[in-house]
Amino acid sequence: MLLKFQFLHFSTAFSPKFHKISAPVIRITKFRSQMGSSSYTTSSASSSKLLFRQLFEKDSSTYTYLLADTSHPDKPALLVDPVDKTVDRDLSLVKELGLKLLYAINTHVHADHVTGTGLIKSKAPGVKSIISKASNAKADLFVEPGDKICFGDLFLEVRSTPGHTLGCVTYVTGDGHNQPQPRMAFTGDALLIRGCGRTDFQGGSSEQLYKSVHSQIFTLPKDTFVYPAHDYKGFSVSTVGEEMLYNPRLTKDKEAFKNIMANLNLSYPKMIDVAVPANMFCGLQDVESKAS
Repeated sequence: MLLKFQFLHFSTAFSPKFHKISAPVIRITKFRSQMGSSSYTTSSASSSKLLFRQLFEKDSSTYTYLLADTSHPDKPALLVDPVDKTVDRDLSLVKELGLKLLYAINTHVHADHVTGTGLIKSKAPGVKSIISKASNAKADLFVEPGDKICFGDLFLEVRSTPGHTLGCVTYVTGDGHNQPQPRMAFTGDALLIRGCGRTDFQGGSSEQLYKSVHSQIFTLPKDTFVYPAHDYKGFSVSTVGEEMLYNPRLTKDKEAFKNIMANLNLSYPKMIDVAVPANMFCGLQDVESKAS
């Protein structure tokens, strides 16, 4: 279920119907946590549990994240930033773990790979694609700042973090006593481990990115885990506190950060002319174009 703190109007690109839904009552349980480099599980005496897997696509150095509420009878799950090349791997894992995949969600319109959301929908009927409304991309459901994406008794909070692109969002696990602790932030390309996404295309803005990270991510508890969409140096996870201390770009003041970003002299992204048009249509541009 996808919902606001009180009500959410669903906006749909593939379906003309949308509804107003009230928030459900959520159990209050206390969590304890264990941390691993590629998996993370939180549990409690009340049997609420988050299953977490960090998955990697080597060609674009992209991380995909699988989250599920394994204490719920249906074991509802979602995938964050799936890649088209690894859809079969991801769906096989979902099946092996006995999960029910509800959502395939993107942090933004990616320029370095084709999203797997469209393929997932074709192979797993009933799965809904999600992206931010600000992205102007196609999806089954659009999210805006403050929305919650619920799976079982767990949820992700949507935070707007534009700057890398106009439509970037960060998904953060809930802050209630019944939610996993420490919290987890899926930052897309807004905040990377000891870095950040480039700001020279897709409506990017270094000034906006600086504001987004400092106001929406660095305000989270310092022990919040940071899980980015990419890593190119072999890192898998950081924390908000670490990045506030050691990120070589975002520890600078705003003007110094803008100067750094203006002088990166990066090459033109090799996949952008394929990936962006496709990702505006859930990674299935040709299919959507023929259907329209």
